[in-house]
Amino acid sequence: MNPSGTGNSWRVGVLFSQTGVTAATEQTQLNATLLAIEEINANGGVLDRRVEPVIYDPASDPKLSRTLAERLFQVDRIRLLFGCYMTSTRKAVLPVVESHRGLLFYPTFYEGFEYSRHCIYSGAAPNQNSLQLAKYLLSTYGNRFLLVGSNYVYPYESNRLMTDFVMQDRGKILDEIYVPLDAGSKDFDKVIRRIKKTSPDVIFSTIVGRSTALFYEAYRAAGFDPRTMPIASLTTSEADVADMRPEAAEGHITAAPFFATLSTASARRFVGSFRERYGPDAPVTAAAEAAYFQVHLAMRAMARCGSDDPERVLLELRDAEFDAPQGRVRIDPENNHAYLWPRIARLDQHGRFQTVWNPGVRIKPDPYCVVQSLDDWSADDLQSSSH
Repeated sequence: MNPSGTGNSWRVGVLFSQTGVTAATEQTQLNATLLAIEEINANGGVLDRRVEPVIYDPASDPKLSRTLAERLFQVDRIRLLFGCYMTSTRKAVLPVVESHRGLLFYPTFYEGFEYSRHCIYSGAAPNQNSLQLAKYLLSTYGNRFLLVGSNYVYPYESNRLMTDFVMQDRGKILDEIYVPLDAGSKDFDKVIRRIKKTSPDVIFSTIVGRSTALFYEAYRAAGFDPRTMPIASLTTSEADVADMRPEAAEGHITAAPFFATLSTASARRFVGSFRERYGPDAPVTAAAEAAYFQVHLAMRAMARCGSDDPERVLLELRDAEFDAPQGRVRIDPENNHAYLWPRIARLDQHGRFQTVWNPGVRIKPDPYCVVQSLDDWSADDLQSSSH
């Protein structure tokens, strides 16, 4: 009998925040995870056994995330864990996963420079979003950047990389400003003053969570024009936009492998199923799409090896492919990251992302940014104009 099976089910851990500073985006990841599990169970489960999620709310707190991960492995006896959004929570959880020889599926874009045999990284590495965003911004708006971020590790590292890209273009970083993770309106007063004083070509934002809407609203109230000086972000998703007025969102830019407005058949199917399950206005984010496809990849690997033994699942995941909503994705056996499809989108007057640049290539993950040239991507040999 499989140690994590109870009766006739496979138990898996699910650790996304339903409360706390990043709850809006993490709720979309939880929704997508449960949608994928429901789809799998509706099709007979895995080897005729249902998949049973064991869900806890870590409340956007790294210490609580670690405690709950320990409980999932020690008490609930799970072996595969789907979860984490912020880098601080992943770094708190990963040692627990490693000590129990489990496997973490992490569906969030992140700063790169990490590898664990016990983690599958299904979100974008910097060469799959930062690099493309920098190239687009430098060619479209100019090379004088102001960097604004939340005060924790992901923004520091993302800003370091963006600085490298801007300097390649002989550009200039005018300033680098950090606000508290759960910043209030007053925290953005100094940011607005700095924008007025420096007049950058681009504001690169790595603000996360519920402070995002406050920043965009403050920008709008200051009378700035996104047509000439946009906020460009890797962290602003449909979930964040749902918390702001459409006029505050309009004109700003995000890079991601997936947007809810993609017109491919697989994207429309996913968004349709998601909104049928969670409501017509439920935000569907790139982090949710990664959460969705990683469950399908994991369960297919389990079906092939007949076990939820992390070592055997990992072997089956090497080079595994799946027709995800963004396009056909693949796990790179060299680094456990996913080949993904980068895109750049601008928010329209209704607060919807509209694609403005689609390179149409699937990018091999390069989490260590070995190739940091704006003109030399690690593109996969699988290319498609249909995505």
